Amino acid sequence: MTSQVSSPAEQADGAVVGEQRKPAADKDVRRLDRVIIRFAGDSGDGMQLTGDRFTSETASFGNDLSTLPNFPAEIRAPAGTLPGVSSFQLHFADHDILTPGDAPNVLVAMNPAALKANIADVPRGAEIIVNTDEFTKRAMSKVGYAASPLEDGSLDGFSVHPVPLTTLTVEALKSFDLSRKEAERSKNMFALGLLSWMYHRPTEGTEKFLRTKFAKKPDIAAANIAAFRAGWNFGETTEDFAVSYEIAPATQAFPTGTYRNISGNLALSYGLIAASRQADLPLYLGSYPITPASDILHELSKHKNFGVRTFQAEDEIAGIGAALGAAFGGSLAVTTTSGPGVALKSETIGLAVSLELPLLVIDIQRGGPSTGLPTKTEQADLLQAMYGRNGEAPVPIVAPRTPADCFDAAVEAARIALAYRTPVLLLSDGYLANGSEPWRIPETDELPDLRVQFAQGPNHTLADGTEVFWPYKRDPKTLARPWAIPGTPGLEHRIGGIEKQDGTGNISYDPANHDFMVRTRQAKIDGIDVPDVEVDDLTGDARTLVLGWGSTYGPITAAVRRLRASGERVAQAHLRHLNPFPRNLGAVLKRYDTVVVPEMNLGQLATLVRAKYLVDAHSYNQVNGMPFKAEQLATALKEAIDG
Repeated sequence: MTSQVSSPAEQADGAVVGEQRKPAADKDVRRLDRVIIRFAGDSGDGMQLTGDRFTSETASFGNDLSTLPNFPAEIRAPAGTLPGVSSFQLHFADHDILTPGDAPNVLVAMNPAALKANIADVPRGAEIIVNTDEFTKRAMSKVGYAASPLEDGSLDGFSVHPVPLTTLTVEALKSFDLSRKEAERSKNMFALGLLSWMYHRPTEGTEKFLRTKFAKKPDIAAANIAAFRAGWNFGETTEDFAVSYEIAPATQAFPTGTYRNISGNLALSYGLIAASRQADLPLYLGSYPITPASDILHELSKHKNFGVRTFQAEDEIAGIGAALGAAFGGSLAVTTTSGPGVALKSETIGLAVSLELPLLVIDIQRGGPSTGLPTKTEQADLLQAMYGRNGEAPVPIVAPRTPADCFDAAVEAARIALAYRTPVLLLSDGYLANGSEPWRIPETDELPDLRVQFAQGPNHTLADGTEVFWPYKRDPKTLARPWAIPGTPGLEHRIGGIEKQDGTGNISYDPANHDFMVRTRQAKIDGIDVPDVEVDDLTGDARTLVLGWGSTYGPITAAVRRLRASGERVAQAHLRHLNPFPRNLGAVLKRYDTVVVPEMNLGQLATLVRAKYLVDAHSYNQVNGMPFKAEQLATALKEAIDG
């Protein structure tokens, strides 16, 4: 959803986006500054769709937000089981926020499995809405409940709202020509309507979405809309919900501009398209579907009007091979994958290093090794990106820090690839890929000019005066070789994986030439112009620095804010460029007595920092497939400060 506004706050103060129904006059309305909601149910219950719709309406209302979808790897996991639980957490507020939240204030549990899988995360006093229709003896025994948690007192510390969601949905749809099973499928829309009433969310956008989604099945669209409205009306009329809540738009969180809610993979897709337009080059994606990267292939396939060509290959090796061929042919070439796919693509990445052609390799990291945890997040591919090729094959590495930042990271990766004629690895992860936040759509004149000059004619004069084309004659500043498009008269040259002679590009087995070419390729990467790392040190006298990269930005920043609020002095720096490192990084690290590196791996950045700068960096690691929680991280950082 896109909203054109002077600011999100002004949008809310003017005409309301969507239909904003008013709660009944006899109901209490309480003002909150933020709330965290988690929808949970079977993977077939539509929890991701429910969360996405609530998020879209929240974004249009002008709140700042952050989301965390969490779902099984199986296409349809066993119903009613703990491994089959799918959840969607949304944190939204009237101020700037950074994470999906540590613990939900509201849990919507569609069945016993959803309750049991999530109750440990719910703090005492929180609200729990349960679908009582699903709490049958068989369903409860399947997940280990000997007695009903709704009756045995185990939920006494919570504000529990028992709602027969299935029964109410079926009753609301009895006028439709639907079987009971078909009607039950709309219970997620009933729950969405109820939550929309509780938190004063607009409703028109969701109804429009349902009409569009089921345009070819108008009866199904009407049934879902009816269920959605029934949920809203239930909240309005039932005595069990005596209170609704208001969370005002985020008046200070955003600069003026046009905003939309965006996920990391969508932002990456748009960044790639923007880069191709700024470079005036066609965009070519050679890819093989793999979770959690497939959304990029799906999205780019929709944009042929922007000169995008997508190729779904038969395997990972074919995908990158086609992309490298497109780079040779003059396209902005991209291949997308996750960690296991990077392993398969490694030989062709090495070929791209040897050919010195621009190629974007986008790795949406997930839990490993091998197939690992396809739908869970991790940032454990850094060392693979740095060293996972045979021989000396250096590549630049770029990492976005938030879902919206994926757009800028894609543009930056394209800048480096085109300017320095090199493959570039971009490391996102499942948390960023599937999570979402508001994004200010940039103006075209804010984007960098990425246009390149292809080789047009001879670039070298031999001793006898003959003018020839040397494919490995380098730009003295960037060390990039010329980019010669096949078929250009007079620019015929040899390509392949065997070592080339400097300048001429002829095959060479000469030891001195190989030594020179290896060192030159490394010097090209080392010489890439990247910005200095910025340090957030409010007082200037902190003795502890928290250094992060990638998606740990939100939890680290939230944890640092908590520490500062309690009087601790702590500095923070976050890396976008991981190869080469920013030139001032060594000096920054030496200014602090303690350097802590939180990572969703076993200490990969810490290993690189210790090796390169001889700094005794302390690792704080988590590899459970989930992002850090801010409170957990704040506690660990406090221990490091005190230690």
